[in-house]
Amino acid sequence: MKCNNFPPVLSDVIDSMNDGLFLVSPDGRILMANDALLQLTGYSREELLGQPCTVFRCDECDRHLGFDDQHWCRLFATGKRIRQRCHLISKDGRSLPVIKASQVVCDGDGDIIATVENVTDISDILQAEQRIGQLEERLEDSEEFCGMVGRSPPMRHLYKIVEQAANSDASVIIYGESGVGKELVAQAIHSLGPRKDKPFVQINCAAFNEHLLESELFGHVRGAFTGAHRHRLGRFEEVRDGDLFLDEVGDIPLPTQVKLLRVLDTRQFERVGDNQQLPMDGRLISATNQNLDTLSLQRRFRRDFFYRINVVPIHVPPLRERRSDIPLLTDVFIQRLRKRTPRDVVGLTPEAMARLDQYDWPGNVRELRSALEYAFVVCSEGYIDLQHLPVLESGTAGIGSPPPGEAPVVAPRFMATPERDISQFSVVERIQRNELINALREKRGNKSAAARKLGVTRTTVLNRMRKYGIDLQQILVS
Repeated sequence: MKCNNFPPVLSDVIDSMNDGLFLVSPDGRILMANDALLQLTGYSREELLGQPCTVFRCDECDRHLGFDDQHWCRLFATGKRIRQRCHLISKDGRSLPVIKASQVVCDGDGDIIATVENVTDISDILQAEQRIGQLEERLEDSEEFCGMVGRSPPMRHLYKIVEQAANSDASVIIYGESGVGKELVAQAIHSLGPRKDKPFVQINCAAFNEHLLESELFGHVRGAFTGAHRHRLGRFEEVRDGDLFLDEVGDIPLPTQVKLLRVLDTRQFERVGDNQQLPMDGRLISATNQNLDTLSLQRRFRRDFFYRINVVPIHVPPLRERRSDIPLLTDVFIQRLRKRTPRDVVGLTPEAMARLDQYDWPGNVRELRSALEYAFVVCSEGYIDLQHLPVLESGTAGIGSPPPGEAPVVAPRFMATPERDISQFSVVERIQRNELINALREKRGNKSAAARKLGVTRTTVLNRMRKYGIDLQQILVS
């Protein structure tokens, strides 16, 4: 900065600012410019001092120049502070988006002696806004989001929640029925977050008993148990500072839940058979198709562990709640199958598509994919018709016709908890249960419509049905 009227200490302070700053005299000449302004515009101090402030060719200043016969600039005429978004032109001709705040400076007699112009570079902000806009456009136009297919409102809401969860270090739990794609959601959270370059380690907790699961998670040292002939690296060590995905977390044995709770609280763990504390720097992502709240009431899931992993809950909608995505999913699966098989199948007939749309899909996206794989076996070319589809009657879970002499496997629309004695409920719970039953009857079993009538979410309706042991088919029949 160069100005003889400023003390040296104040000059150093002004030069340490991140924002550009310059002074303009009443006749429009630049009196002072700090280092940040020089770096932003590319001018040297000698090239600016004494020059008219119009050297920056501000696009907004054109509206304030020539204000009246006595004042060449509106700022000097009104004395009001002006804050505006504008563009300056640098020495090399680049357009610089900035926010410029202008304020007059008066002497002891109240006469204006200069204006202070504070310039904030917003190039990074505009680039971020543009990037967000591009991502929103991709979300509008693309059929896939990190491997997930859908444009329906429930899926758009899911995508936004996934993006928000990805940028957090909090524990995430993914709820959803079997076959909805919970693993894809977990992978999306990892790939969109700051840990995307770190390991993504997953384990299916239902595939191991208590002792094997602990060894898989924490690792073990040689001699820890019979058959432990060498050291084994656990998943917590593998993941380091990445993301650990625990699928089917509802099947974790209670003793292992206690140990996992301690790991989450202390951020440390021990290998099986060892007493050395190791750091746990990874983030935990869980998934389940069970109601953990109900399991905790049945003392099959620890309440404290539930609170620890249920920090950011994400609910993946079943396929029957986003039927508008079925044509998109069908097209994607057909294109993938065409690449894997020599079948020249080009699509579905309107009748076949109508059948897919009418089915409730208890197996969700996984069942839809299996149905199309079956159709590719039966149909060799052209369009998939009704005769090429497996048995898709409401409530049937099997693919294809059942073997001779066997009845088709029937999947209930809702797996209720065992009927509970109403006397166990409080007065408020009894009223809540009756209101829910009446709403479900009035809406003919439509849980979303019942939720709207009660003024709650659909998830709340599902939780209350499980809590009160409500069987949807039974109350509809009754």
